[in-house]
Amino acid sequence: MLAGWVDQLLGFADRARATIQSSEQYPELIRWARNEGASLLGGDLALAQALTPQLWNQMPLVRCNYSPEPLAEPDPLEPCWCDSGRRYRDCCGAVVLPGPIPSNLMWMLALKEWRGERLRQALDAGKAPPQALLEAAIISAETGQLGRAQRILEAFFRLEDWSAVPEASEPAFELLTDVYQERGFTRKKADFVDQVVDRGPPFLKGAALERICLAFIDADNLADARAAFLRALKTIPDAPSLAYIETMLLLHEGRREEAGSRADFWLRRLSRRPDIDPDYIGFLEVLADDPVAALAEQMVNSEEELAEPLAILQDMLEELPTAEPLDYEYNIEGRLEYHVSERHEDDYTRWQDFFGIQESQDSIHESVTDPWPNAQEWLGELCQHPRWLDSPMVLQELAMALAVRFGNLPWMIPAFFVPIATRLDTWLAPVEAANESFLWQDGDNEVLFRLGLSLVIGMERGDVMRSRTLAQRLLRLDRDDNLGLRELLLEQLLREGDNEQALAMVEALSDDEQHWPGLTIGKALVMYRLGRLDDAEQSIMAVHRYNEHLPGLMMQASPRREVHTDNVPEPGSRGEAWQYRVLMRDQWVSTPGAIDFLKQVMRRLR
Repeated sequence: MLAGWVDQLLGFADRARATIQSSEQYPELIRWARNEGASLLGGDLALAQALTPQLWNQMPLVRCNYSPEPLAEPDPLEPCWCDSGRRYRDCCGAVVLPGPIPSNLMWMLALKEWRGERLRQALDAGKAPPQALLEAAIISAETGQLGRAQRILEAFFRLEDWSAVPEASEPAFELLTDVYQERGFTRKKADFVDQVVDRGPPFLKGAALERICLAFIDADNLADARAAFLRALKTIPDAPSLAYIETMLLLHEGRREEAGSRADFWLRRLSRRPDIDPDYIGFLEVLADDPVAALAEQMVNSEEELAEPLAILQDMLEELPTAEPLDYEYNIEGRLEYHVSERHEDDYTRWQDFFGIQESQDSIHESVTDPWPNAQEWLGELCQHPRWLDSPMVLQELAMALAVRFGNLPWMIPAFFVPIATRLDTWLAPVEAANESFLWQDGDNEVLFRLGLSLVIGMERGDVMRSRTLAQRLLRLDRDDNLGLRELLLEQLLREGDNEQALAMVEALSDDEQHWPGLTIGKALVMYRLGRLDDAEQSIMAVHRYNEHLPGLMMQASPRREVHTDNVPEPGSRGEAWQYRVLMRDQWVSTPGAIDFLKQVMRRLR
């Protein structure tokens, strides 16, 4: 009954809005209600006449500088305001509406329709109810009109008194930060979040700090994530969402047992509150019992359309039988070669019919293509054809797809990456036992190296030691390092602050490897951290000789992004420099004084 009334009300109100905007005169609206509007309410003329004045009273009018021009409700014995000629008590006053009329309905409908200069004027008037702004922004965002949603939400937060923000401000904050992120306005997003933290009331400031904490976690900046979490805990100590965030942070920090105990603490604390959703209490029970499994299950089920195929894939990987041996043989130079079998080639061809993404793994520092928009199709087919998982080529592309989606989430490693890594271990074992050269360029060896790289990337945030061990195994097989594994290893060591091991690594580089910009810029940072400033300066100068773009890109906070292509960037190009900036800049920024030192060296070079 109520749902039917809502549909009728929305249809009637939207047509009433269009009628008002055409003339902004009440008599025109009431004539429309009698002649046409009643048909939208099942022919109920009395309901149409009773509803029309109430909608008019809400409607912002351009001629009134976006204020309404409300009619005074008549006394019972006065003529009815619908101009029927009868007394109010015998006309509209006797009509009982089937349901409520939202107080912001007409503003929301108007904001949904206004465009260009008219929308700007309406927003600048500052008279729109906050809830109307939020609802209009949600509609715009859901229909892909992100610029429009951003404009409306920015008007929502055009506040003089932040202490009196409306109740709708928290969902509006979440939506605006999402829109900024989606549109690539990172500076605007950062400035907005900082403004909320500085000026917002506690509940909104807490939401901003939670968002900051999650962003730091995503960037693997755990020190700042911890600081943001503690500020949020101080600001909104009773927020149920902090239970989930703290558990996630502890898992990222590698403190699995403490994650479980803290989740149990939150469970006991929140269970005493009558206002907490029982479903959330149930989630906390699972979280306290096994944080890794709980967060993995939540991630798998985070999107309804992918939940079932991801769960099936997880079960398939868990139940994978021992990998069948691969075809190896010695080539004429006496080195081992892997050769793709006809069956695996055929399975890969069928997989590609659905996966359809030919990724260039020569570029290891940025994702070329996001495979997840069409994941429902290729995941569904993979679940129907589990034998495809026997093919190293299929596993390589699957591992890279999983790295794109789950690579920075440590709780996803056991479910998705470990089974694939175990399969690769089985395939590499006979090669390592033979103690023979196994080079990238021989036979189809490249396939196994690419699979290894996908796993190194996928596990480097969630299981650093497993990732590092695999990278070192691949380097022992082929020192030529066509995939840039040394650069990944060096970045891992720098991120963990293991400067001595990083130093040992860069000092063991061959003369040719000393010329690789990614390794040299990492060497410069190692030397700076160890106080060897002359050596650091020499390394920076070497980087500048090999690629003059790299020092400048490393110094800039927000340079122009390099458009990515499937082609390997030319040595010395800005594209090459951009890849190394993506890989190494976080470590330069997190090292106190390092960027300033780099700037000083570059000034002397000029």
